[in-house]
Amino acid sequence: MSFQEITKILDESDAKLVVLLCHHNADPDAICSAYAFASLLKHFRQNLEVEIGAAQGISRLSRHLLKHLPIEVKMQPNVENADAMVLLDTNTVQQLNNLAEKVKKAKAPIIVIDHHAAHPETEQLAKLCITNEEASSTCEIVYGFYKQMDIKPGEHEAKALFLGIAFDTRHFVLANSSTLKTVAELIEAGVNAKEALSLLSLPMDFSERVARLKASRRAKIFKIGEWIIAFSHVSAYQASAARAIIDLGAHVAVVAGQKNENLEISLRSTREFYEKTGIHLGRDVAKPLGEYLRGMGGGHSTAAGVNGLGDVETGFKRCLRLLKGKLLTHN
Repeated sequence: MSFQEITKILDESDAKLVVLLCHHNADPDAICSAYAFASLLKHFRQNLEVEIGAAQGISRLSRHLLKHLPIEVKMQPNVENADAMVLLDTNTVQQLNNLAEKVKKAKAPIIVIDHHAAHPETEQLAKLCITNEEASSTCEIVYGFYKQMDIKPGEHEAKALFLGIAFDTRHFVLANSSTLKTVAELIEAGVNAKEALSLLSLPMDFSERVARLKASRRAKIFKIGEWIIAFSHVSAYQASAARAIIDLGAHVAVVAGQKNENLEISLRSTREFYEKTGIHLGRDVAKPLGEYLRGMGGGHSTAAGVNGLGDVETGFKRCLRLLKGKLLTHN
């Protein structure tokens, strides 16, 4: 898959406005990949108008990064008038929340760029899907486009790409050799690694600390074979709470939050769990769980999310059944 295929679609659509869309609560990989991709598009189409939009806002850390990068993110992007739309770091249309229906109804071609496998429904909607699960981040894929076109990213673009990769690899803990080569090239392009990494360290606010502690206290622990699986629930910061439970010693953490009938579930696992069992949280657990809850799920091998309808206990029971089934098959 190449950048030329993207520009071909834009040419066929006679695109004047391209809207780049990021998932709800957009993280640094999402907004930074969108920013660097927008710059690359405008390098070849100088008269092109490009908007970056995020469904229901961006994360606290992303807001912090916007103080150090010239990125403008619109909460109400002009989806209706877009000549083409690009979903970045967003493998399901449902992750666009309040924008999902507008995107589905739009006649503009949809392009997906992500390091997660695209959801089947999204694949049907999209004119082009560029996905690579071997990539550490969507920023790494976007940097690949710069390489294809023999374009050196500018100072701000290089910094954005570096930050997105650093965030999604947990400061390079999850980086492979190709990722580290990319990082080295971005540093050669002028990124001050020490300074950039310091931007990803935000002091945890009080409510997030409380959510992590509550989730840890409420955790129900199951042992399946050699694996410790923990289930918990909090009203906010489910992803942070799941990471905290993994750091405490669980191999898999499933943390839910419920608002009325809407259920949000964050799943995390250790790298060891994935490598030894082959269980991909996004594909093997979140996707079928999302379908069961009449919603949608997906994500990485060791980090995934689900949005659906129902109560916490129903979600947990189904999730445990899916995990048990996969572990028994593995054994």
